[in-house]
Amino acid sequence: MTRDLPFEPAAAEPILSVSELTLRIKGLLESTFPAVWVVGEVCDLARPQSGHVYLTLKDAGAQLPAILWRSTASRVRFDLRDGLEVICRGRLDVYAPRGRYQLIVDRIEPKGIGALELALRQLHEKLAREGLFDPARKRPLPRFARRVAVVTSPTGAAIRDFLEVLRRRWAGIDVLVVPVRVQGEGAAEEIAAAIGLVNRLRVPADCLAVIRGGGSLEDLWAFNEEVVVRAIVASAVPVVTGVGHEIDVTLADLAADLRALTPSEAAERIAPSADQLAQLLGQYRRRMAGAMRSRLAAARGRWQAVAGHRVFRRPMDRLRDLAGRLDELEARAVRAARNRLGRGRDRLEAAAARLESLSPLAVLGRGYSITLREPGGRPIRDAGELEPGQVLRTRFARGQSLSRVEHVEPMSGSPGPDAP
Repeated sequence: MTRDLPFEPAAAEPILSVSELTLRIKGLLESTFPAVWVVGEVCDLARPQSGHVYLTLKDAGAQLPAILWRSTASRVRFDLRDGLEVICRGRLDVYAPRGRYQLIVDRIEPKGIGALELALRQLHEKLAREGLFDPARKRPLPRFARRVAVVTSPTGAAIRDFLEVLRRRWAGIDVLVVPVRVQGEGAAEEIAAAIGLVNRLRVPADCLAVIRGGGSLEDLWAFNEEVVVRAIVASAVPVVTGVGHEIDVTLADLAADLRALTPSEAAERIAPSADQLAQLLGQYRRRMAGAMRSRLAAARGRWQAVAGHRVFRRPMDRLRDLAGRLDELEARAVRAARNRLGRGRDRLEAAAARLESLSPLAVLGRGYSITLREPGGRPIRDAGELEPGQVLRTRFARGQSLSRVEHVEPMSGSPGPDAP
C-alpha cells in the first residue's frame, strides 16, 4: 500500500536523492569557486601519518574545514600551529560522505609576514633554545692557516673574490674547493654533506669557509636550513661563513665560529696580511732589540757593581776577618772548657771530702781501731759477744793485728750504738 505525500511537487521540480543533490552542489561550488583566497585563524590542526594536514579556518562568525595534501604540506616553510592567522588559496570541494564543503589548499601564507620570514623566526627560536648559537661554544680560527677548505659554488663570483683576496694577502695557503649548489632544491643537503666530507679528510684542514654571494632571502635560504646549521655546529674544523652582503644574516652565520660580512672578508679573516705581518715583525724586532739593550745595560751595571765590591778588590781581607773570628771563637771555647773543667774539679773535690769524712779509715786515722771477729770479719760492737779464747782481728789506721780474748768484762747499762 502506497502512502500519499502530504504535498505534491510541481511537475518541473524533480525529486533528488541526497547523493544527486550533493553532486549538484559540488559541481556548482567547484565551477563557481575554482580558486578562492580565504583568511582565517588555524584551529583543530591534525597531522596523521599519511602526511596530509587537516585544519579548520575560523573567524568570529563561521568555520571552514581545509586540507593540505601531502605534496602541498611538504612545501610549507613555516610551522603551522593552532592560533596562527593565515591566508589560504585553494578550491572549494564538497566531501559527499559527510555532506560538507571544504577548502583544498594549494598555497598558504602567514598573515602580515612572509612564509620564509616566519619559518626563519621559528627555526631560529628552536635552535637558539638548543644552544646552537651560544657564543661560548665557538672556537677561534688558527692564527696561521696552511690548509683551507671552501664549500661554495665553483662558478660564482664569491670563490673568485675569495681566492683573489687570499692570494694577495698570503700566498702560502693550500685551498681545497668543495663544489656545491648554493641555492635551489637540495642545496642545503649538498652543503651539509660537503661540511661532513671536509671533516673526514685524511689530511685535515685548518679552517673551513662556507661562502656565497648576495641574493634575496629565497636565494640564501639554503643557509637557513636546519641541516646546514647542525652540520656547522658538528664540525670539528673551525668554520667561518661569508654569505651574501653585509646586511644578510643567515642561521649559518649565527652558528659559525666566525661570521664574515662578505666572502672577501672571510678570506681576510682567515689569512693574515703579509704586509701587515712584516710591519708587525718589524715592531717586534725593534721592541726585542730595545729590550735586549735595556737588559744588557742592566746586566752591565750589576757586573760593575759586583766588580767594585770589596770582596773582589781585596779578597784576602775577608779571609783574614774570618780567620780572626775563628781564633776568637777558639779562645772562647778554650776558656769555656777550662771553666767547666775547674767547676767540675771543685765539685769532685767537695764530694770526695764529704765521702772521706764518712769513711771508716778517717776514724782510724784519729786513733781509733776496729775489732773484727775471726773468721768472718764482722765488727764487734758489744763485749758481750766475745768469749775467752776467741781470736780477734784488730785494724788500725796503719796495719792490723791478731789477738786472743783472755777475759771479758761487759759494761753495765745499755750504751748507745756510737759508744766506744
